[in-house]
Amino acid sequence: MNTIFRKSMLSVAGLAFAGGVFAGPTAHVAAPSTDPRPVAVVQADKPDTSKLIPHGTQGEQSHIDLNDEQTANAKAIIAATKKAGLPERAAVISIATSLQESKLENLGHLGDMNDHDSLGLFQQRPSSGWGTPEQITDPEYSTTAFLKGLRQVDGWQDMPLTEAAQTVQVSAYPDAYAQWEQQAADLVGRYWNS
Repeated sequence: MNTIFRKSMLSVAGLAFAGGVFAGPTAHVAAPSTDPRPVAVVQADKPDTSKLIPHGTQGEQSHIDLNDEQTANAKAIIAATKKAGLPERAAVISIATSLQESKLENLGHLGDMNDHDSLGLFQQRPSSGWGTPEQITDPEYSTTAFLKGLRQVDGWQDMPLTEAAQTVQVSAYPDAYAQWEQQAADLVGRYWNS
């Protein structure tokens, strides 16, 4: 009985083994996804949004379409920020400030429309010690001067954009900087690593 039992067990095991070998494993073919949600593509070299807008945007946001000159000025601000060894947030504050002050246009003297002797991307004034008119209308110089002022603000990294920008600029409209934070962050996100 032992021999008969052993032979029948081996033959069952052999069939099962043979069935597995000859039939092969069961193939599973995944059905195509019918999930209608879009797939998010993350660009690895883009700055982290939490670094660009750590406090979230404040108030209603404005946006303007930029021409080639304005885009070049945004890139110049980013380059000067990187050259100064400051993080992306400093570039966001700088670009938002320039968007408010000049719409990223390197403004010369505007005659009767001028606010005193304000010039350049940041509407800096020679009479207030920002530099000569030639210096202030140089994008790298004017950005470096703005960033020098920003560095002197204790805790600027942790401030809302309006507070940091206003401390440097001393504007009559301190809350106006906030409306440009999203566009400034988008520009820094796009051009920081290009």
